Amino acid sequence: MSDMTWDVVVVGSGGGALIGAYLAQQAGLNTVVLERTNLVGGTSAYSGGACWLPGSDVQQRAGISDSTESARAYLEALLPQPLSDQIEAFLAEAPRLVAQLEADEAFAWEWLPFPEYFDAPGRVTMGRSIAPVKIRRDELPENVEALVRPPVELDRVGAGGRRTLSGGQSLIARALNAFLRDGGTVLTEHHVTDYVVEDGRVVGVRASTPSGPETIRASRGVLVAAGGFEGSPKLRQQHGVPGAAGWTMAPTGTNSGELMEAAIALGAEVAHMTEAWLCPGLEQPDGGGSFTLGFRSGVMVDAQGRRYANECLPYDRFGSEMAASPDRIPSYLVFDSCEGGRLPAIAMPEGDPEEHLAAGTWLRTDTLAELADKLDLTDLESTVDRFNTFAESGVDEDFGRGSDEYDTFFAGGDGPNKALVPIDAPPFYAARFVLSDLGTKGGLVTDVHGRVVRADGEPIPGLYATSNSAASIFGPVYPGPGAPLGKAFVFASLAVQHLTKESS
Repeated sequence: MSDMTWDVVVVGSGGGALIGAYLAQQAGLNTVVLERTNLVGGTSAYSGGACWLPGSDVQQRAGISDSTESARAYLEALLPQPLSDQIEAFLAEAPRLVAQLEADEAFAWEWLPFPEYFDAPGRVTMGRSIAPVKIRRDELPENVEALVRPPVELDRVGAGGRRTLSGGQSLIARALNAFLRDGGTVLTEHHVTDYVVEDGRVVGVRASTPSGPETIRASRGVLVAAGGFEGSPKLRQQHGVPGAAGWTMAPTGTNSGELMEAAIALGAEVAHMTEAWLCPGLEQPDGGGSFTLGFRSGVMVDAQGRRYANECLPYDRFGSEMAASPDRIPSYLVFDSCEGGRLPAIAMPEGDPEEHLAAGTWLRTDTLAELADKLDLTDLESTVDRFNTFAESGVDEDFGRGSDEYDTFFAGGDGPNKALVPIDAPPFYAARFVLSDLGTKGGLVTDVHGRVVRADGEPIPGLYATSNSAASIFGPVYPGPGAPLGKAFVFASLAVQHLTKESS
């Protein structure tokens, strides 16, 4: 066993972790990032990289109607009023943090259209989220590009990354590059399992490594940004989180919640423990799930062959509809051959249709009647008949599909409602869907400084949390694309500001 001492220890290497580590190193605090696997980025590397950070200069340059005030109005419409101190801290810090990141040439941001998830006061047409600009591997130092976790469809099959990094890939690469450039340290294959506590203060962590157990001490504080507990079947069952660990989008073997449990043992308060960032998951031949959004055609049906929601809802909202009844897991996306037998949606990864058909996760038949018979979907034919009348009229009388800007963002139909495409071109397909997630929303409760607090509101000295290790400040609501990353960035920044004051 060896002992190492740093000013700040950051556990995890997703977006919130790396932004926190970068800011701490910039502030003159000697910082180490401890990553459980051999690659950096976690679920953030799989993401589209969108960040919900309202009111910044990036949105102003794009000429959209975003502002701190409109974001506050939007959240007031979605969340309990008055807004929490954490929400107000988030709104105040977001534009300042973006300005700080933009001042560093390692970062580059742009606004990309992607609708917000609710039609509510303060909503910005085509969204207010920002994203990192693409970057090529040859623009990065070798020690940076080699550490970035590949996109999920490549990572799951053991393949390497692409030549151009976009979305979450660019986000992780840019933050990692800035952190290492400034003298930071990343230690991979360090599985942190517990805290070191002295006189009631967290002063480090314990980790298992390939060379044996290690104690890594933190003279200023520990920032936990190691994801949620979505990878733990035990904790999911204990807290009643819908879905399954085998269907989560987290990298295999990660995000199992040990540090949350260790913090609870120290008296930490937790919140929203039954919630997750849900999404429909295309079941893969190996039994896993793939994050799926942007349905362009087809209908999603339950065990009786009935629709139960607007298929074009934002993914977290549709996931909640799936979770509402056990006869919706699995569900089936029934579609025709209008796209040549490809899935009429964006699935990450999609997989090969022929492999799906061979494994039985997809079924193909010449008629809807045969499809219904083989899957015992008794109401499927009447469901499709009714849907086809909606496609002809342009009005979904059951669920309003195509009535919101999010519904039509991915759609491309040529009828009176481009989100309603008739299902009438044989052969017909049924793809099995499970309930996936992008992580759990429940976690450690923090104050406006990112400090983990006890039930009485008193902080646990030396312990900070962000990303999905911390309870979502938005409660059960997913306001818009990049909300998890946005709040992860902000509370990493607030934690570092407090750590810096503590050290001065």
